[in-house]
Amino acid sequence: MASKPDPVLRETPVDELKPAAARSELKSLAAEILEHDRRYYSEDAPDVTDAQYDVLRRRNAQIEARFPQLKRKDSPSDRIGAPPLAAFATVRHAVPMLSLGNVFTDDDVEAFCDRIRRFLGLEADEELAIAVEPKIDGLSATLRYEDGIFTLGATRGDGAQGENITQNLKTIKTIPQHVEAEDFPPVFEVRGEVFMSHDDFKALNQAQATNGKPEFANPRNAAAGSLRQLDASITASRPLGFFAYAWGETASLPVGNQNEMIAAFKRWGFPVNPLFKVCTRVADMLAVYSEIEARRASLGYDIDGVVYKVDRLDWQNRLGFRSRQPRWAVAHKFPAEQATTVLEDIEIQVGRTGALTPVARLKPVTVGGVVVSNASLHNEDYIKGIGGDGLPLREGRDIRKGDWVIVQRAGDVIPQIVDVVIGKRPGHAKPFSFPTKCPECGSQAVRELDEKSGKTDAVRRCTGGLFCPAQAVERLKHFVGRNTFDIEGLGTKQVEAFFAEGLVRTPADIFTLEARNASFDPPIASHEGWGATSEAKLFAAIRTRRHIGLDRFINALGIRHVGEGTARLLARTYGDIDSFYQAGRALGVGDEAARAEMEAIDGIGPAVVEALGDFFGEAHNAQILAALLEQIEVAPVEAAATTTPVSGKTVVFTGTLEKMSRAEAKARAEALGAKVSGSVSVKTDIVIAGPGAGSKRAKAEELGVEVLNEDDWLALIGQN
Repeated sequence: MASKPDPVLRETPVDELKPAAARSELKSLAAEILEHDRRYYSEDAPDVTDAQYDVLRRRNAQIEARFPQLKRKDSPSDRIGAPPLAAFATVRHAVPMLSLGNVFTDDDVEAFCDRIRRFLGLEADEELAIAVEPKIDGLSATLRYEDGIFTLGATRGDGAQGENITQNLKTIKTIPQHVEAEDFPPVFEVRGEVFMSHDDFKALNQAQATNGKPEFANPRNAAAGSLRQLDASITASRPLGFFAYAWGETASLPVGNQNEMIAAFKRWGFPVNPLFKVCTRVADMLAVYSEIEARRASLGYDIDGVVYKVDRLDWQNRLGFRSRQPRWAVAHKFPAEQATTVLEDIEIQVGRTGALTPVARLKPVTVGGVVVSNASLHNEDYIKGIGGDGLPLREGRDIRKGDWVIVQRAGDVIPQIVDVVIGKRPGHAKPFSFPTKCPECGSQAVRELDEKSGKTDAVRRCTGGLFCPAQAVERLKHFVGRNTFDIEGLGTKQVEAFFAEGLVRTPADIFTLEARNASFDPPIASHEGWGATSEAKLFAAIRTRRHIGLDRFINALGIRHVGEGTARLLARTYGDIDSFYQAGRALGVGDEAARAEMEAIDGIGPAVVEALGDFFGEAHNAQILAALLEQIEVAPVEAAATTTPVSGKTVVFTGTLEKMSRAEAKARAEALGAKVSGSVSVKTDIVIAGPGAGSKRAKAEELGVEVLNEDDWLALIGQN
């Protein structure tokens, strides 16, 4: 795996996470999901089940929803699939192939519909039609037709580009080679799912066994492996099916809603799922979900949930996308499975932020087809049986070494312990004593007090900071990671080895490594696993990373509460390293004006501002930063390629908007390159004032800031 999960952070309820814990967990989630995507999409060999993977993504989405300022640049929400394999020609999708967000509960479904209503500004009695269909567990594909002729077929790949598998797709008998319908657009991309039925999967594996070949793990792997054969004749010999459910690039659409599009697909000769329905009430949506779940075993093909989509296409267009997921669609996944086993030990891991995270070591047990040997124990309160809201363990059930426990495969790489079988508890089992000192460096481990809520942090943290080996190493790993400095050849093992040998202890040490190498005994090339070529490649890779973008640089610093999303927002706001550094130093010395200015940035909260102030206020951080900046050059943020009337302008919305919701207005402004702020200052360019505007409008007029009403604003951006 790309990295080890941080299980206490992973399993702490999202509503109890502190920003620092959330940032650390989002980093861990991003690395793990990336590795799962690679194995799933590129190798067709996943090592976790769909349920495990789905809740992994759900956990990530929930944290991002609560801490939008912490969203990472490599967020799984912004990444779809995996890069295309080099064995196939690459196809760039004219319209990206997006993934869906997930929901798991009835309340989640109701919240999905409520968000849509709020975004669109719908009245309570206005009908909201939602299309419902099974979520097929197969391989996504796009089929391009020009003048009715099937000309190009591709996999989803990473969402932006996929693999050219045209000839393989042409072997699927249910995919039309030519569409002659009069209303079929001259250019049209049909999108859907390639799958294999249970009966065909069983027959294929029997044939594989007979021929002495390895069997496929499940129908999805079999379908994906069959479709991505370099020899199309092999694909032709495999029984594959296809369901159409969406579209990409098109010259036009003949209808106005999802329901009519599915009917059009069917009329044009494309297979569609017969369980497709349209509902106008949440209760009806949930009833269809229950009906499909009940029929799951008898369908003859794999599904892992249902998909809800806003039926009206004009509303889909208005809703648009959040990152690379549509606001108008979501997948409602099926629940997890459980098993019982013995908890053999409880181990404490120390994460990059100093969090002490307990992990349950289990007697291996199969849960839903996956062998589980580890499970998260959340935090010390959870072990004591103080579960808290949102945690799965039954209140009052403390967890002890030797206990029989019920494990739930809730979609996480590290599953959850949801209950203890008290009747089978060994007589010698004693309550677990959580350490109050860091097992890595011996420093005191404390639980911080949240001054605002008055509650004690659920996570216990080492106070050793940069002195703690676990934190120092993890901070360096973060610094050189894929979405920070991305130094090829300097991965987890190399960072750990260089740190243990004293060669690299701070970020600046990385960039002086080549100059210092001559004094090493032995030089890096003579270390185990190294040679002259690998040494040269490493130094070359380090040299190429002496120039880095501001957002990646900010993220690389590992500041608490500042992940990819927040780093990108800060970079876009300040523009260059000098401006960001000056703002940070001002925070560090307690400049209230600097604090107010930063808190006015839409998406930046007090926790982020506090963390930046703490970081820049620490002398050792200033020294580390100064040494680093002597070695590298930080590039300013480039101006947007597309210029709009509001590109680069700072805008503030105040009062009541009558033609769109506040969320929609903000999304439109940001899509056009504007910066949306929550307060008016001398740096504000435009204030959009609706009825009821008060102090913000008054301040804008006092400062001479341009004030527009909603109609003027829409005219300015060309959307009136």
